[in-house]
Amino acid sequence: MNLAILHSEVQKFISANLKTEITKLILKGSPFKGITIQELANQIIAKQKSEKKLPTWYSTENIYYPEKISIEQTSSEVAAVHKLGLISGDSVIDITGGFGIDAHAFSKQFKKVVHCEINEQLSEIVAHNFKQLKIDNIEVFAGDGLKFLKENSQNFDCIFIDPSRRNDAKGKVFLLKNCLPYVPPKIDFLFTKTTQILIKTSPILDITNTIKELKNVKKVQILAINNEVKELLFLLEEKEVDHITIEALNYQKNTLQKIEFNYQSEAKSVYSPPLNYIYEPNAAILKSGGFHEVSEQLKIFKLHQHSHLYTSNELMDFPGRQFIITQSMPYDKKKIKKFIGQEKANITIRNFPKSVAQIRKETKIKEGGNLFLFFTTNLDNKQIVLFCKKI
Repeated sequence: MNLAILHSEVQKFISANLKTEITKLILKGSPFKGITIQELANQIIAKQKSEKKLPTWYSTENIYYPEKISIEQTSSEVAAVHKLGLISGDSVIDITGGFGIDAHAFSKQFKKVVHCEINEQLSEIVAHNFKQLKIDNIEVFAGDGLKFLKENSQNFDCIFIDPSRRNDAKGKVFLLKNCLPYVPPKIDFLFTKTTQILIKTSPILDITNTIKELKNVKKVQILAINNEVKELLFLLEEKEVDHITIEALNYQKNTLQKIEFNYQSEAKSVYSPPLNYIYEPNAAILKSGGFHEVSEQLKIFKLHQHSHLYTSNELMDFPGRQFIITQSMPYDKKKIKKFIGQEKANITIRNFPKSVAQIRKETKIKEGGNLFLFFTTNLDNKQIVLFCKKI
C-alpha cells in the first residue's frame, strides 16, 4: 500500500476526477510527489467500478482500492448479502478472501469471521478498509486459507471458498480442476473443520460436472442480477443428502424471479404451436437447464424440446421477457425482408441453424427498434420466425 494515497488532498483529487477521461489525466502526469499517475488512475478506475457494484465502499471515506481486476472479479454487494440466506451459525471462514466483500456481508450475521488472502498486499488493503468500514469482528489473515485451517485447532460453522482460475489455464474454465484451490480432494479434510461448505464459482462452470466432482451437494444456486448470471453457488453438507435442489434466481430491479426444482427431477414439458404470447426465460433459468420444470410448474407450453421458448393464450407472469406475437411465418429470407421493409429489429435465435450475424447479412435487417424477431424451430421441426412486440 502506498499510504500517501490516503492523504486528504489526494483523496479529494480522486473524487474530483471520477468523471475525467483517464487517458487525458495520464498525459498530465501525477501532481503528487511519491504517487505515480498510474496509481492515481487505478484508484479512480477502481472507484468508478465500485459505484454501483460496491456502493458501501464507494460512499465510505479513505477506502483504498486494489488493482481494478480485483474489483471486476469480486462479488457485488447484492450477491454477497444474498449468501446470508444459504448459511448459518456463529463463525465462518473465507479461505480465499479477495477484496473482502463476502466477508463483510458475513460479518453482519456471524459473530466471528476470518478472512484469509494469500496476496499479502491485498490482505493489507482489506484490513485497512475494514477499519474504515468500522467492522471489528473480522480477523484478517495474510496467507493460505487451507494452511490456516491446518495449523489452527478451531472449527467453524461454515467454510466459504471462491476458487480462482489457474494462471496457466487457457480459454474458458468448465471444471474445478482448472481452479485454485482444487476443492474436491480437500473436502474430507474441510469437513473435519466444519459441517457446511459454500463454494462460489465462475458462472461459466459446468453445473453437472461440478456436482459430479463434489461430495454431498445439497443445493446449487444460479445467481443472476439484471438477467446476467454472476455466480454459481454450491452448498455442501457433512451428512449425506437425499436430493439436490437447484435454484435459478434473478434479481431484477426490486423483484426476485425464482424457479426451484429437484436436480433428479423427471419433469415433462407440454408443447404447442405459437399462441398469443411468447416468453424467453431469464439467464439463470437458461443456465440451470430446468426447461421442463418451467413448463410443468408454470403450466405453460413449450415450442419444441430444444427451443427454449414458451407460449400461452393468456398473458401470464413469467421469470423472463414477455412478448406479444403479431405475426408468425415460415423462415424465408426474401419474404421476411419484404415484410419488414426498412424497419429495424432485434433478433434472437433459439434452436435455429443460423447465427444472428448470418441472418442480418442475408436479410439486411438493421439492429434496433421496437420489433423483436425470434428465429426458432416449431413442433413440426420447421424453421419459423415470430414477429413480436415486447410487453
